[in-house]
Amino acid sequence: MLVDQPRQIMALIGNGQVLNIGNASQARAGRSAFPSRTQIMLGFAAIYLIWGSTYLGIRYAVETIPPFLMMGIRHLTAGLVVFAYARMRGAAAPQLRHWVWALGAGILLFLGGHGILAWAEQKVPSGLAALLCATLPLWTVLLARVDGTEGRLGLKAWAGILLGFGGVALLIGPDALGQRLDLLAAAGVLSSALLWAVGTGYTRRVELPSSKILSAAMQMICGGALLLLVSFSSGEAGRVHIHALTLLSLLSLAYLTIFGSIVAFTVYTWLVPVSSPSMLSTYAYVNPVIAVLLGWAVAHEALGLRTIVATLVIVAGVILVGTRRKHASGAHKTEPVQFRRTEFAAD
Repeated sequence: MLVDQPRQIMALIGNGQVLNIGNASQARAGRSAFPSRTQIMLGFAAIYLIWGSTYLGIRYAVETIPPFLMMGIRHLTAGLVVFAYARMRGAAAPQLRHWVWALGAGILLFLGGHGILAWAEQKVPSGLAALLCATLPLWTVLLARVDGTEGRLGLKAWAGILLGFGGVALLIGPDALGQRLDLLAAAGVLSSALLWAVGTGYTRRVELPSSKILSAAMQMICGGALLLLVSFSSGEAGRVHIHALTLLSLLSLAYLTIFGSIVAFTVYTWLVPVSSPSMLSTYAYVNPVIAVLLGWAVAHEALGLRTIVATLVIVAGVILVGTRRKHASGAHKTEPVQFRRTEFAAD
């Protein structure tokens, strides 16, 4: 299924009308043709399946490739490929202001979000990392409340938030994983989820190119370049020994680049203006289930009763929040988001 699904999504990517790859005037004309339910469902299925498996891919990649170098190669390579593809398909050349906004997204989503996640996965199991990343919808709702885009939170939302973070406490609390748990790395994963939530809000509020695939490419290019800058300036890249690189790590990097970045993030970026924030956040509680099962079945990661209970508690909390958000945001489900020239601010 992991092989067939990206082929279906690449068929969508190859359709200029679906992903709005054309120039600005074509983009404006395309806004009246809202994607079908089937197209949106295929998009969500892709990010569920692909991103659910990338946690394990990251774990294998960072076994012999330094985290910031690995993520930098992944996103810069993918970004350049997608950028060239979008331009060949007729996307208008981005303006300087677009690059400035894309740089901000690169800092939040890739340097902060993915860079910290890759660093943390050197020390925490891939399934645990996925479960901690499942807090993304909770951060999303809290940030929306803080910046004024979300009204007063009701009892159901607060119950979901408390339940979700309660599951996190159960997962990483005292004796949760014995002496194997690195609390600093676990905190890093939580911070990466927070940064991704901030970055998602940021991209909904700034002026990026009307071509969503071009916008995704620019964000990956900026993020990848920043990750490489950190890797080389910190001396991380200089510690790489070519003969020590394993085939598994290299294949994992290739998988992350082609599927995790080129396919999944392009689809995710396309989904941003055609889906509600709560729907966009659903991958954060579907992916962990896939990631935990893959970590257990493939990498022989521990899957005890405490982990299972914590998973159920976290997912239940996120579903409560997501259900509440769907009702609150229902009026916006059929309208694309209008990008504004304002910075995302959590104050």
